[in-house]
Amino acid sequence: VEAILDKEKFTLEELLDEDEIVQECKALNGRLINFFREKSSIRQLIQYIVEEPSEEADRQRTFKFPFVACEIFTCEVDIILKALVEDDELMGLLFSFLDPGRVHSTVLAGYFSKVVVCLLLRKTTPLVNYIQAYPNIIRRLVDLIGITSIMEVLIRLSCADEHIYANHADTMQWLEDISFLEMIVDKFSSSDSPEVHSNAAETLCAITRYASPGLACKISSPGFIGSLLTHALEQSRPKSVLVNLLSVCISLLDPKRLTSGVYYIYARQTNFGSGSAANSETVQGMLERLGKCDLLKLLDISSDEHAMVTTYGKLQPPLGKHRLKIVDFISVLLAVGNGAVEKELIQLGAVKRILDLFFEYPFNNFLHHHVEHIILSSLESKNPLLVEHILCDCNLVGRILEAEKNFTLAVDLNKPTVPSEGKVPPRIGNIGHLTRIANKLIQLANTSSYIQAFLQEKSDWLDWHTNVLVQRNAVGNVLQWSCGRPTTLQDRGRDSDDDDYQDRDYDVAALANNLSQAFRYGIYNNDSIPEAHDSNEHEEDVYFDDESAEVVISSLRLGDVDQESGSLFTNSNWFEFE
Repeated sequence: VEAILDKEKFTLEELLDEDEIVQECKALNGRLINFFREKSSIRQLIQYIVEEPSEEADRQRTFKFPFVACEIFTCEVDIILKALVEDDELMGLLFSFLDPGRVHSTVLAGYFSKVVVCLLLRKTTPLVNYIQAYPNIIRRLVDLIGITSIMEVLIRLSCADEHIYANHADTMQWLEDISFLEMIVDKFSSSDSPEVHSNAAETLCAITRYASPGLACKISSPGFIGSLLTHALEQSRPKSVLVNLLSVCISLLDPKRLTSGVYYIYARQTNFGSGSAANSETVQGMLERLGKCDLLKLLDISSDEHAMVTTYGKLQPPLGKHRLKIVDFISVLLAVGNGAVEKELIQLGAVKRILDLFFEYPFNNFLHHHVEHIILSSLESKNPLLVEHILCDCNLVGRILEAEKNFTLAVDLNKPTVPSEGKVPPRIGNIGHLTRIANKLIQLANTSSYIQAFLQEKSDWLDWHTNVLVQRNAVGNVLQWSCGRPTTLQDRGRDSDDDDYQDRDYDVAALANNLSQAFRYGIYNNDSIPEAHDSNEHEEDVYFDDESAEVVISSLRLGDVDQESGSLFTNSNWFEFE
């Protein structure tokens, strides 16, 4: 780089072609920074980012130069960013990428997004002032919301960034005065693209969680919720509209839950019925629409003629994302603990229909998770009518016992799930969820006299509990297993980034084989294994079979880590066996 800068004449391309150029920028090379701060240099860097290369362009122009140009801006050198953001001509060139007539490749959109986000973080006030002066920028960003990197810019702009909002709250208030939310919602009616619907919903979900009080108040208002559900239930629209708008409703009911895109998680695997801190007006707005709309009618599968062949048989029809999302929405709505919601769902027969789906689709574990949540929320409800409804009207105990008695998939061509012809019908896949529900019933009977009296009247339940459930729980109690695996189950209540590591189901044979390789190459010092000291004498790889793994597991206690040595095995001498 210095050699190029020493020349009397040199080009920007020569510098961009150097591998050390980004590191030199980060090191604040004075001569290099002075060159890049010039308007002509910044203009050319922006052109690499926003202008699609011609078909005849070489690989450097197509790939390397746009990437390096983006990296130079994102080095966050203040003098370069200042020169860019304070020049309207250069800013106009940067945002010309959004022009409708341009080709918007995802690669260049990513570079554009990184530069804009960098300006938003480091030069918030001047950037927002520029966007306010040219309101079409917001409209064009929303038009390109189907590109994920553009969606990220919108999320940052909508105050869904704690750093920006905390330091520039006054500057960011202007979004509340324009129809920003309406622009995003309009994409559900003006576009048929699932990517557009998904990204628009993810933007709205981010706003429900992090945005300014003004935007958050607007998005949770009954009028806005009515608009969302109106779009969701248009018969002519793709199912992705319904699925993604219900994700927004779920986020409004339970802001702590991430419900969209790559951020989707089940945050309450072990915290059923914990309740959600939802706005009462939000719940009321949804309740008003729920009684008027045909949302629950979509759970009816009788008129759906689709079919899908699976490894265990055939689904006629498949459950589908939209029905699964409706069940998810009902589960979150019920967990709010609102009496009016519970009354409405009882009148609409929603819980009973969803319980039917649980048994009609015995291999859909996503569905089983949500239905289990609904059942446990109902049983834990303070509303005795809901508890009575789930036990009596929905016949919960009777259906559990029926499924336990007939635990193989029924051969009935009129049912949604049909086993393969000529094969033995498989065992239904929701027995585990039924076991947990049954255990919850037993637990709640200790504190609820109504549930206890109800179960005591069921002689077949008492027999099943004594002869089946108690024994099943004993077998499933891993803390009593003689091998002591896994000890970390005692800490199931923790919430940390180490869950995946701690709960991993180790492959013992693979561990034993890896350890043999470690000894072979002398990683562990063990004098009694001569092969470990001379790898040249033993060229052939050593692998353990299942029989050898049995010897390993008899001496191994998984999950016990020697804190001093940091080794998975507390004593390496166990490895000496014939």
